[in-house]
Amino acid sequence: MQDQLDISLIQGNTRWHDPQANRDYYGELLKRETRKTDIFIMPETFTSGFSNEAISDAETMQGPTLAWMLEKARAHDAVVTGSVQIRENSNVFNRLIWAQPDGEFRYYDKRHLFRMANEHQRYASGDARLVVEYKGWRICPLVCYDLRFPVFSRNTFDRDVENRFDYDLLLYVANWPAARRHAWNSLLPARAIENLAYVAGVNRIGTDGNSIEYAGESVLLDFLGQPIAAGGTNDEVMFGSLSAEALASFRTKFPAYLDADKFEII
Repeated sequence: MQDQLDISLIQGNTRWHDPQANRDYYGELLKRETRKTDIFIMPETFTSGFSNEAISDAETMQGPTLAWMLEKARAHDAVVTGSVQIRENSNVFNRLIWAQPDGEFRYYDKRHLFRMANEHQRYASGDARLVVEYKGWRICPLVCYDLRFPVFSRNTFDRDVENRFDYDLLLYVANWPAARRHAWNSLLPARAIENLAYVAGVNRIGTDGNSIEYAGESVLLDFLGQPIAAGGTNDEVMFGSLSAEALASFRTKFPAYLDADKFEII
């Protein structure tokens, strides 16, 4: 396991219903990071904004955005991740894509669809959590509204597989409105504390085409829920380093996971 994992949070003002403009815009934000990073994290629906109306223009996995993400991953020698509207047959998913510099990719389809904006009426829900292993780190990427459901985010510990946790880093990409910023700033530390894991939350800024305002406030937290890097309300790139040694040491000193309840997600 690589001891230090470097993370860059890309907080931007997503252009409304303009995928090419967003690819250009976020491509420029990626260039702002001059330090060597392992993972770039962009917001939810970063090519369109969080929109039910954009569903008619949803791409397939053969479309330009996956190819763009893989090209950027290769150019920066780092993972590039964020969510995009993806069509498969008659369904459209809010799909987080994990694009690696070696050309491999994985994806996670958002499970919890935001019914208060009728996302559940227009999009198909995913049914499985994704955990990827990168440079020896186990990483669980989720999307926005998933943050409100701690059972789905729950870390577990497997004594039979080299005392392994499900994940070491939990990350959320989001379009989280400013009106609910208190929940964003409360739930992210809670997920870190209860799961004994690092947490990254990347939100957008600006006002979208539905006149909904976003405050940004993207953050990278340690396993105590304390900030390693934190953003404000402007477009910016935040950088932080995670320590495998510090994480392992804390899990040994404070093994709360040994008293955790067992359950199954159905």
